Amino acid sequence: MSHYEKAIRPRTMTMVLEGEITGVELGDIAEMIFQLSADGVTHLVMDLSGVTHFDFRGVKPLMRRADVFRQLGGDIKLAGLSPYVHAIFRSAGANDAFDYFATADDAVAFVTQATTAENPVPAAALESLQG
Repeated sequence: MSHYEKAIRPRTMTMVLEGEITGVELGDIAEMIFQLSADGVTHLVMDLSGVTHFDFRGVKPLMRRADVFRQLGGDIKLAGLSPYVHAIFRSAGANDAFDYFATADDAVAFVTQATTAENPVPAAALESLQG
């Protein structure tokens, strides 16, 4: 990828979570998400494949953080949810609040494809960088 592409492409980060996500961890996660956004990350993929439980009280705040990302032209994608964790998200009202993916790689590929389609690199710009 050229320097030009890096400059215009949204920054995507994958956050891998594991174990039981309870109140203490939710505060840490919220702070990390805020910091990533402040650092210029526009698309966050949350890999929940290693999560065995997610406190339902953290779902709505996560939905609000995703809304902030969307207002800034990005998004939060969720990946690897077990049926149990997905049921927690559905029960907390987040069934339509997120895009869900089987794996983090699937989510990253989707974001990459979507952002490339939205922000194609002009051929003249690529030629000027190569020549």
